[in-house]
Amino acid sequence: MDLGAGAGAGPQRARGRLGAPSSGMRAPGTPWARFSAWLECVCVVTFDLELGQALELVYPSDFQLTDKEKSSICYLSFPDSHSGCLGDTQFSFRIRQCGGQRRPGQAGEKYGDSGAPASLQREPAHYLGYVYFRQVKDSSVKRGYFQKSLVLLSRLPFVRLFQALLGLVAPEFFDKLAPCLEAVCNEIDQWPAPAPGRTLSLPVMGVVLQVHIPSRADTPEPGPPEPSGHETLLPAPVVLPSVHELDLFRCFRPVLAHVQLLWELMLLGEPLLVLAPSPAVSSEMVLALTSCLQPLKFCCDYRPYFTIHDSEFKEFTTRTQAPPNVVLGVTNPFFIKTLQHWPHILRVGEPKTSGDLPKQVKLKKPSRLKTLDTKPGPCSSSPPGTQRQALGAGRGGQWGWHSQRGCPHPQSRARGPLPSPGLYTAYTAHLHRDKALFRRLLKVPLGVGCSPWEGDPGLALRLSPGDPQGLQKKRPSDVQTAVLRRHLLELTQSFIIPLEHYMASLMPLQKGIVPWKTPPQIRPFRQDDFLHSLERSGPQLTCVLKGDWLGLYRRFFKSPHFDGWYRQRRREMAQKLEALHLEAICEANIELWMKDKSEVEVVDLILKLRERLVRAQGHQLPVKEATLKRARLYIDMAIGSLPKDLQAILCPP
Repeated sequence: MDLGAGAGAGPQRARGRLGAPSSGMRAPGTPWARFSAWLECVCVVTFDLELGQALELVYPSDFQLTDKEKSSICYLSFPDSHSGCLGDTQFSFRIRQCGGQRRPGQAGEKYGDSGAPASLQREPAHYLGYVYFRQVKDSSVKRGYFQKSLVLLSRLPFVRLFQALLGLVAPEFFDKLAPCLEAVCNEIDQWPAPAPGRTLSLPVMGVVLQVHIPSRADTPEPGPPEPSGHETLLPAPVVLPSVHELDLFRCFRPVLAHVQLLWELMLLGEPLLVLAPSPAVSSEMVLALTSCLQPLKFCCDYRPYFTIHDSEFKEFTTRTQAPPNVVLGVTNPFFIKTLQHWPHILRVGEPKTSGDLPKQVKLKKPSRLKTLDTKPGPCSSSPPGTQRQALGAGRGGQWGWHSQRGCPHPQSRARGPLPSPGLYTAYTAHLHRDKALFRRLLKVPLGVGCSPWEGDPGLALRLSPGDPQGLQKKRPSDVQTAVLRRHLLELTQSFIIPLEHYMASLMPLQKGIVPWKTPPQIRPFRQDDFLHSLERSGPQLTCVLKGDWLGLYRRFFKSPHFDGWYRQRRREMAQKLEALHLEAICEANIELWMKDKSEVEVVDLILKLRERLVRAQGHQLPVKEATLKRARLYIDMAIGSLPKDLQAILCPP
């Protein structure tokens, strides 16, 4: 039976009181309050011979999912039939929450995102799913294979932490099932909240995971967490270097020559289709791409793993409008035909001969696209960016879909000639390649023999995992990752710093903020003024790369990332302006001000001070504690100056 044939019925088969009403907000002290700070729920998805994927269990059982969310979780928790995933596989997905926010103000959200980096804040409208899938031969099962997934559903983008957690829990769960899962959830319910800036020890199944929760105050590349009070306990804690960072070098190794071009595509929010041989490769590549803009928040949609059964399939594949601003990770060859009109397609994975595809997924030749890399071949003398091969016109290459037994049915597989690995795009990079970076990552010196970046821009792509020829063999992968991450960080910072400087110049001067008048407004962002300012304070001051920076900024202004960055910065500036105005009021003589003021004016001041006090206490205003104390004192003084009847209204017993 095909896995996709009956999965739509999976949610109806779901057990574990899935239809029970949601508990809504989990206040501190209530059951599962601490658990909710980390996870929304834990799901178990199994393969039913009659129904397809079925949601077997949701824990805690009172967590509510809509039918659409249940269906999406079922489909995305299993690799599709074109991925050969025998054994254990970990990957991730992201789905849109349906029906609005059903649990506002839950325990985990009381810490807010005020101290978290913009790129690591909680997802307000999406769920992140972290999957551990197992498929092994089992003669006791009618189909001959055991197929089950354990899924952690969260709003936190802590992929590395949750993968480590699944690595501990899932193997034990597959042996002991529900009792083990309940015990683990009870342990997580004892964890301290993931407050930014803290180093935490998280006990689970006899192991202590030690992690640092990133904060805005952290240095760009913090070291491993400092040992906490648990270092004297046995067993010694397992220290995770990061809760969210992937091995960038390993992820980008197949497309190392085009990291900068991919960075530009991400910066501009361009639609990108990532075609991979498995959900693990697909999800890691998508997450690596979306993380390469840090510390800038990725404001576009992204799906680490996406299938034709997803509820947004029609929305993403329509041809009646331009492709959406989304990074889409897929494994099904059907998407090659369906999305061949997309402007950028990235094919990763080793090509392997696997026969012919069904006729319905044969490719037309989109001549408007060019490929920046192809299969291994001799060094070429063509300059970088020259069109070398059209999508679908492979040089004997075929897609690398695993021909191993896969899910849902062990005998199902896709066959057919497919395009070779590479980046297929008509986009021309605005910035020149940083040759110094690749000189550090590669052992081939520039100017000797065939130059890897001037003579053959596809060299890095052709370095397969089994053939590290050309890479720094003696340098550990984590060191290579640090080099690559530092390069991307500095590139992003060089691009953003001029924007930050210009934005800061729009802030009113502090001397213009007086206590008893409405504070001055933030001046509007004028793109032409900013572009003119680049002559004296542009990215050339911090970055050696040459190129069309002005053209890159002009395209950036049209992207969702500029809109997201500008809204966030303007909101922060408005909060800062409000905080400075509150400080000015608290430093003024309120008694002198109240002498000639009417009762209405005094009441208005009290209400405004109370409103700002609530916002400041909720960490929405950057105000010192001394200012808050003085604001409370001023409120009491102002109330005391009013008649008794007004005092009773403003301060009811």
